[in-house]
Amino acid sequence: MHNSGNILEITNLVVQAGDKRVIDGLDLAVPCGEVHVLLGPNGSGKTSLMMTIMGFSNYKVIAGRIYFKGRDITELPIHERARIGIAIAQQRPPSIDGVKLRSVLNYQIEKGVVDTLRLDALVKEADMEEFLFRPVNEGLSGGEIKRSELLQLLAASPEFSMLDEPDSGVDIDALGRIRGLIRNLFALDERHPVKRRAGLIITHSGNIINHMNLDKAHIMHQGRIGCSGNPNLVLDRITRFSYESCSRCIGEVE
Repeated sequence: MHNSGNILEITNLVVQAGDKRVIDGLDLAVPCGEVHVLLGPNGSGKTSLMMTIMGFSNYKVIAGRIYFKGRDITELPIHERARIGIAIAQQRPPSIDGVKLRSVLNYQIEKGVVDTLRLDALVKEADMEEFLFRPVNEGLSGGEIKRSELLQLLAASPEFSMLDEPDSGVDIDALGRIRGLIRNLFALDERHPVKRRAGLIITHSGNIINHMNLDKAHIMHQGRIGCSGNPNLVLDRITRFSYESCSRCIGEVE
C-alpha cells in the first residue's frame, strides 16, 4: 500500500494511445475531500488522463503508477476500478442500444447503493422522467446527455468522480440544473457542505469555477501538469492572457 493521505495520486505517468504519447511524465495528487479542475488547450492530454485513470484499455501505461486510496491500480481493469469507487461522465458517451436508462439505475437499487425513494427524487431533480424507458443516450440532446450521465453517477454514489466537460454543449437555461447536480454529486451531507467526496473536472469555460467551490486548478501542458494553484487566480490568468501565454510561461519554467 502507498500511504499519502491522497485519494488519488499519480507519479511520473507516461501513457500511449495508438502510436502517440498522450501523457508524458505527469504527477498529480488529489487529497481526500477535494475537487480539482483540469484546464488546458485542446490536445494537452486532459481527457486522455481521465480515460487512463478509469482504465480504458486503448490508453496504455508505459511508465509511472496510479494509486487510489493508497492502492496501486495501474494494472487494474476498468470494472474493478468502478467497483472500488471510481466513476467517469464522458464528454461524448455512446448510446447503448437495448439498455434502458431505468435498468441501469435499478442496478444500483439491487446493489443496495440507493433506495427507490431516493432514486425517484434524483430522477426528478435531473428532469429525466421522460427518458427512463429509452435506451441510454439514444436521441438525447447534449444537455440531456449531461443530465443522464450525472444522474447515473448520483445513483452510483462513487467515492471519486471525473467529469469531462460537463458544461459544454449545454444552453444557458440548463446550466443551473447541471451545476446543481454536480454540487450534489460531491456533497456528502447537505448539513455539512465542507465535507465532500473527491473529484476531477475538465472544463474550458469559467462556468464551473465561478459557481462551485473548487479546491485547486491544474493547467495541462504537453501531457503534463504545467502549473497548479487557486482556481480563480488560474482562470483569471487564462482569461486575461490566454492558454498560449500560459504555455509560453510553463515552457520557460521547464
